[in-house]
Amino acid sequence: MSAASKVQLEILCSRFQAVVDEMAHVVFRTAHTVFVKETQDYGTVLVSPTGEIFAAPRRYGVTNMIGMPMAEAIRRMGAEVRDGDIFIANDPESTMGMSTHLSDVFLWKPVFHGGEIVCHAWTFIHMSDVGGRVPGSIAPSSHEIFQEGIRVPPRKLYHQGRLDQAFLDLFLCNTRTPQQNWGDMKACLAGLATAEQRLRDLIARYGFETIRDGIPQVLDYAEQQSRRIISHVPDGVYGFSDFIEADMVGLGLVRINLTLTVTGGEFLLDFSGTAPQVRAALNLPSFSRNGHWMLITPLVSWLCTNDPTIAYNAGLTRPFKIKVPAGTLLNPEPGAAYGARYATSHKAGDVVIGALAQAVPFELPATDSGQGSILLVSVPDLVSGGTKVSVIQPIVGGSGGRPSEDGVDGTMVILNFLKNIPTEVFEREMPEILIRHYGLRPDSGGAGRFRGGTGIEIEFETAAAYTTVTSRCMERYIFPPPGRMGGLPGATGYTLSRPAGGGEHDIGKIDVVQMQPGDRLLIGTQGGGGFGDPLDRPAEQVAYDVANGLVSRGVAARNYGVIVDESGKLDAAASLARRQKLRSERGERPLPAFSFGPARDRHHRLWTDEIYDSIEAAVQGLPAVARQLRYQQISAEVERLFEAKTPVTAAMIADLTRALELASERRFRQ
Repeated sequence: MSAASKVQLEILCSRFQAVVDEMAHVVFRTAHTVFVKETQDYGTVLVSPTGEIFAAPRRYGVTNMIGMPMAEAIRRMGAEVRDGDIFIANDPESTMGMSTHLSDVFLWKPVFHGGEIVCHAWTFIHMSDVGGRVPGSIAPSSHEIFQEGIRVPPRKLYHQGRLDQAFLDLFLCNTRTPQQNWGDMKACLAGLATAEQRLRDLIARYGFETIRDGIPQVLDYAEQQSRRIISHVPDGVYGFSDFIEADMVGLGLVRINLTLTVTGGEFLLDFSGTAPQVRAALNLPSFSRNGHWMLITPLVSWLCTNDPTIAYNAGLTRPFKIKVPAGTLLNPEPGAAYGARYATSHKAGDVVIGALAQAVPFELPATDSGQGSILLVSVPDLVSGGTKVSVIQPIVGGSGGRPSEDGVDGTMVILNFLKNIPTEVFEREMPEILIRHYGLRPDSGGAGRFRGGTGIEIEFETAAAYTTVTSRCMERYIFPPPGRMGGLPGATGYTLSRPAGGGEHDIGKIDVVQMQPGDRLLIGTQGGGGFGDPLDRPAEQVAYDVANGLVSRGVAARNYGVIVDESGKLDAAASLARRQKLRSERGERPLPAFSFGPARDRHHRLWTDEIYDSIEAAVQGLPAVARQLRYQQISAEVERLFEAKTPVTAAMIADLTRALELASERRFRQ
C-alpha cells in the first residue's frame, strides 16, 4: 500500500467515523429512557451493502458491535427496497444472530444514490420492556423465547417515507412502556436521518465512486492491520474453560470450553465441548458466525490496545473464525430463551482471554468481575393504572489488574460503554425508589502487583406495594474472578434482602424478586483479579489504598504484607519484615499463571475435564429438550456419587447413561 493510498483510506475512515459519531450524539440527546440517555445502551453504525460494519463509534453508545452479523437481515429485506424505506427487527432467529435478544430493537435505513444502495445507516436501542412474562421482559428463569416479548422479523416500518401505523400500534401495545419506547425509536429515526444527510454530503464532496469504492477498501485496510497484530502471536493450540453459574434457575454450573488455534495470522475459536443449551434465558444465539461480536469482544479490545489508531470496523474481525456445535449454549436451536445471554457472552470472553493469555501473557489483564447485570424495577403507576418500568443501574464490578496498571474500580473493560445512571435522575423518574447507598466495595479487588479493580455496593428501598425487581446476568457468586501471574482472585458477589420487618438474609443471584413498602436490597459486586505478585506492590501504594478505603488494614497485612497502623501511617520496617516472612513461607515454587481460588480448585479436583467431555459426548445426537434433560440427569448422578465419596471416572459415564436410559424406558412402559 502506497503512502498516498494509506492517507486516503485514513481520511475516509475519519469521515465515516464522524458520521456515526454524529448519529450517536443525536440518538443520545433525543432519547427518552434513562437506559439510553444515561446508560447509553444503544448503537449507531454504517453497514456495507453486503452486511459488514464499516464505521462504528469508539466512545458513544455500545462500542463493541463491529462483529455483528447483518447479512441475513439485509437478505430478508428482499428486492422491493425503495428510497425512504426504514426497516425494523428484533428477532434473533430470523436475523441469525444480529439481534441476540428481543430487547435489542434495530432500525435501519438504506441510503441511495442514483437508484443504487450505497450503504445502510443502522441503529439499535435496548428497550426497557418489549412485553413478555416479567416487567423488563428478561428473567433468567424464562425458558423459551415466547416468554420474552414480542418478536419482529425484518420488515418495513416506513414504506418510502410513510409510517406503517398499524404495525407500530401492534408493536407498542405489546409492551409495558409504549410512550417511552416510541420516544426512543424516534431518537433512532433522527439518527438515521442525520446519517443519510451526512453521507450525501460526503458524496457531494468526494464523489459517488470514491465513497462506494472506499467502503470495501476501509474494511480491507482494517483486516490488514488486524492480521499484522495477530502475526506476532506464537502459532499453537491453547485451551481454557469456565462456567456459567446457573444455580439461580436450578441448573448448577454450565461449562464453556474453548480450543484456540493460532495459525499463520488467523485464529480459530472452537467451542466444542461447551455444554448443551439450557432451559433458561442464558443461551447465546451466535449461529456460529465467524467474528460474532459476542464471542470476540476481548479480541477486538486486545487489537485496539496494541494499536489505538487502528481502523475500527468489521475488517478487524475477519481473521477470527468461529466453530460452535449446534444445540449448545453458544449456538442453541430455535425456540430457546436468550434474554440473559450477556452473562454467557461475558463468560465466553473470559474464556477467550484465558486461552490467548497463555500465548501472550503480558498483553492481557486478569479476569474482570464477570458481571454485567442490569438492575431493573417496576412499580404500579397509581395515576394512570399502568406500570412504570426503569433501570436502576447497570451493576458491574471492577476490571482485572493489567500488566502495567491497576484494574479500574467500579467498571470493566468489556462493558465500559455502560455508564452510571445519576441517582438524582433515577429518583426523579421513579420517586417510589430511594437509593440508600451507592459506592465502591472495599477489599473486593484481587491483590496483586497491580490490584484488581473494586466492585460496587448499592442499596435501595421501595415505598411502593407490588414492586418487582429483576437483575439479569448476575455472575461469579460461586467462583471468583481469577488472578493472573501470581495475582489473587477478586471477591465474589452477594445480594442481601432486608425486609421492612427486620432481619437480613443472603438471597444470592436475583431472578424475580417481589418487594413491599420498606423492603430493601443490598447488592455487592465482584472485584477484578489481581495481576502479579502482591508482595511486589509498592508498600506506599497499598497504604494509599488503605487511606482511600479500598483495602482494609487486615487485607493489607494478610495479602500484601504491608503494615498500616491505626492512624493510617505506613510502618515501613514492620512491612519489610512481614513481607520477608511471607516470602519465606511461600518458598521457591513458581507463581501460578492463573489463581482460581479454593472453590474452583476443589471443583476441578472432582469434576475433571475428562468427566465433562464424557457427559457432553453421552448426550450428543439427542433432540434439544432431551439433550438438556439427560445432561442434567447425568450431572446430578455424578454429583450424588461425589457426595457419597465414590470416585467417578470418565469411563463410568457410559454406564450411568445406559442406566438412565433403561430407567426411562421402564417408566414409559409402565
